[in-house]
Amino acid sequence: MHITSIVLQVILGLGFLMFGLMKFGSKQMVQEFQRYGYSQGFRVFSGLIEVIGAVGMIVGIWYPQFAALAGILLAATMLGALFTHIRIKDPGKNMGAPLILLILSIVVAIMNLNSLV
Repeated sequence: MHITSIVLQVILGLGFLMFGLMKFGSKQMVQEFQRYGYSQGFRVFSGLIEVIGAVGMIVGIWYPQFAALAGILLAATMLGALFTHIRIKDPGKNMGAPLILLILSIVVAIMNLNSLV
């Protein structure tokens, strides 16, 4: 189970690092957040949260409590993303990535939860 967690942490860490950094300057992300009705400040905040979560996932390879906390943080972020897509009545196909990332983040959090106690 430890190897599975590490593999998921690397995937989530790299993915959230990429998506988080994109939120800092990608024209596509600027347009998406306008479409969502969110401020550009929230776009940057969201990117920062994703980068922090990504770093937590990677550090969590050596310190599992970071993986558990990062999993919780990123799961909450993906819940917010899903609610945003539902609120703006996005088609279901746009909810696939946030849903998968939500599930994987929860799995990592659960797999590393015992390190928090």
